[in-house]
Amino acid sequence: MSFTVTIDSSGHQFDIEENETVLDAAIRQNVGLPYGCRNGRCGACAADLVSGEVTYHGSPPALDDIGAGKCLPCQGFAASDLRIAAREVETPEEIEVKLLPVRVHAVDHLTHDVVRLKLKLPDNQRLQFRAGQYLDFLLADGRRRAFSIANAPFDDEFIELHIRHVDGGKFTDWVFNQMKERSILRIQAPLGTFVLDEDSARPMIFMGGGTGFAPLKGQIEQAFRSQMPQPIHLYWGVRAQRDLYLPELPQRWAREHANFTFVPVLSEPDADWRGRSGFVHEAVLEDFPDLSGFDLYMAGPPPMVSAGREACLAAGMPEAHMHFDSFDYADDSGASGGA
Repeated sequence: MSFTVTIDSSGHQFDIEENETVLDAAIRQNVGLPYGCRNGRCGACAADLVSGEVTYHGSPPALDDIGAGKCLPCQGFAASDLRIAAREVETPEEIEVKLLPVRVHAVDHLTHDVVRLKLKLPDNQRLQFRAGQYLDFLLADGRRRAFSIANAPFDDEFIELHIRHVDGGKFTDWVFNQMKERSILRIQAPLGTFVLDEDSARPMIFMGGGTGFAPLKGQIEQAFRSQMPQPIHLYWGVRAQRDLYLPELPQRWAREHANFTFVPVLSEPDADWRGRSGFVHEAVLEDFPDLSGFDLYMAGPPPMVSAGREACLAAGMPEAHMHFDSFDYADDSGASGGA
C-alpha cells in the first residue's frame, strides 16, 4: 500500500511506498527535504506533522527532543496520507556545505590508473547532496583536491570517488601507493552546481571522458531511481579499451533498462576493437545531428568539454539544456574543480 505526502508550504506531493521512510521517498523523487545523520540522532530532518500518522521501528534518539506535533522523516514510515510542514531545499546552493572527517572504507584498484575509494562518514552523519556534485579533500598543508561524487543521493552509506593516477601527482601518488583502509581525511562537501534536472522530460545524453564517468554514474543511477522514462544515452570516451574501468556497469544498465543505451568510444583503439572510435563528441553528433530537443550532461577534461560544447551548440542544442563539469588539474597534478 502506498500513501501520499504533501508539503504544506509548497503543496508539493510525493508517493511513499510500504517499508520506505518518508525521507527515502523524498530523495527518490527529488524532493529536497533537509536531513543530517539519517539515523534519527541529530533531528535535522524534523518536520511539523500537520495531519496523518507516522510510525517508527523502535524509538529514534531525537524523537524525544523535537517536541510534540513533529516527526522525523529519516526514520518515519507513513501509516496514512501525510501533510507535513518542512523547509525544502530547492537548489544545490541551499544545501548546507559541511566540513567532515571521513574514514577510508575501501580502496579498489579498478585499472592500471584508476582507483575507487569508498569513504565512510561518522556514524551520526550523512551527507546531503545532489547527483553530480563534488567534494574537496582538505590537506594538511592547506591545499585542496576536488573529486566528483560517483554515487547517487539515495545510496549514501558510503561516498564513492573515482580517482585517476597522474604521473608525479603528490596526492594521487599517495592514494595509489600509500593510502590504507581506515585512513582518516577531512572533506568539505557538497560543492558544485552540475546536477541532474529531474523536471525535464527531454531525452538525455551523458558524455564523459575518462573519470568524467564518475558524476555521470551518480546522475544516471538517480534517473533510474526516479523512474525517468525518457531515453538516456551514455557516451564514454577513453583512449584504449583498458581505460573503461567499470565497463560491466553500463552494460548491466543496458540490460536492465529499456530506455538506456551505452556507447563506448576509443580515441586510440586497440587492434581488435570493433566498436566506435574517434572523439566522443563526434560519435554523439553522428548519432544525433540535431540536438535541439535534448539535454546534455558532460564531464571530463577541459579540451573534451570545450570541443563538445561548441559542437553541440552548432548542432542546435540550447545552452540552457547543456550541463557540464570541466576537470582541471592543480600544478602538482592533484585534481581540481570536480575531477
